[in-house]
Amino acid sequence: MQLKCKSKTFANISLTLAAATCALVAPAMAELSTPEVSEIDSWDVDLGLLIYAESDDQVQAYEGALSVTKQIDDERSINVKGVIDVLTGASPNGAVAQNRAQTFTRPSGNGTYTTAAGDTPLDDTFKDTRVALSSQYQQQLNRQWLYSGGANVSKEYDYLALSINSALARDFNNRNTTASVGFSYAYDTIEPEGGIPNPGAPVDDPDNRLEDSETKQTLDLLLGLTQVINRQTLMQLNYSISDVSGYQTDPFKILSVIDSDGWANDYVYENRPDQRTKQSLFWRTKYNLQPSGQVLDVSYRYFWDDWGMASHTIDSKWRMSLANSHFIEPHIRYYNQQAADFYRVYLDDGQPIPEYMTADYRLGELQTYTIGLKYGFPVAGNEFSVRLEYYLTQVSGDESLAKGVGMTGVDLYPDKSAIMLQSFYRF
Repeated sequence: MQLKCKSKTFANISLTLAAATCALVAPAMAELSTPEVSEIDSWDVDLGLLIYAESDDQVQAYEGALSVTKQIDDERSINVKGVIDVLTGASPNGAVAQNRAQTFTRPSGNGTYTTAAGDTPLDDTFKDTRVALSSQYQQQLNRQWLYSGGANVSKEYDYLALSINSALARDFNNRNTTASVGFSYAYDTIEPEGGIPNPGAPVDDPDNRLEDSETKQTLDLLLGLTQVINRQTLMQLNYSISDVSGYQTDPFKILSVIDSDGWANDYVYENRPDQRTKQSLFWRTKYNLQPSGQVLDVSYRYFWDDWGMASHTIDSKWRMSLANSHFIEPHIRYYNQQAADFYRVYLDDGQPIPEYMTADYRLGELQTYTIGLKYGFPVAGNEFSVRLEYYLTQVSGDESLAKGVGMTGVDLYPDKSAIMLQSFYRF
């Protein structure tokens, strides 16, 4: 699996930790989380389906998820979740477009593929199936303290991710304030077909492979504070720090080596630092508008790391109730990212190969926009909902880098769009 799945693994770890902490802060919402007698010894089941399709026949993803929660008694509950992802399509390999056709060796070293003149080079071997299983246990230790702990395992063709997490929360101020702390540790192993490439080595070099596999360890810490402002308003503040050590290069990404006329004379494998520290601040407010019962959910996240990246994320949802228990929920999200220090569109021929370099647009300067709508309604006494979202990525950079006859007129920073369709059913 390629970096997309590695990034997805990072996201899963953070989401798991966030989920554990968010679960812990639930008691701050007064008595809403206290199970009724009728809920004890009951089962809650959530089913979810996702279809994700990128433009220009790039990545297509299909995901099914099943989550089962058992309320053991009024103090303990356990959740088990299973996910299956199927991914196909094509993914940018990092090389720049050219005014002539380009032929590339496949990541496995077996066979080639060709990109037409003017097109962004796409590796059409992008395909994988991921199976993930997670379990989360939660217990109310006493009136003030709540504990949560869990484990996750995820397996793809060439990628294995293992993680554990634990979190603790304490209520104050008549349960209107909750402070929480959470930890997560992950151990990932990647075994790309053909082996780990030698960073900076030419793609066509028959001796450009190193080990068969590499590993990576991630340690996350999250501190949270949730405050009930009044009967209509709930506010949450989180700080997280993540230390990642080990192999973080994408073994499937390359860079073009461009001469003075703009032609690619060679392609070399990328290289990223083995150490990364990521931090983020997160603010979220939920406001219940009365007497309509509408819920406005607004959040902001600032992210930075020691690779030189920084990002701002603004997210908002507005749930509006309709007649007969139907509802709609518009969603708008904006994301702005600063490029990593070692991001390069390409390398110049005749110049020394830098220690660290990548042309992966996901580490470049970009903005994304998401707009969507969720519609829910009761089915047999349970809730069914459908969400449709449009996702646009705009990559930015210096247009003057398109030099010489080899690159004049080509799009160095092509936009990408995607459609996501999700359905949920809870019973």
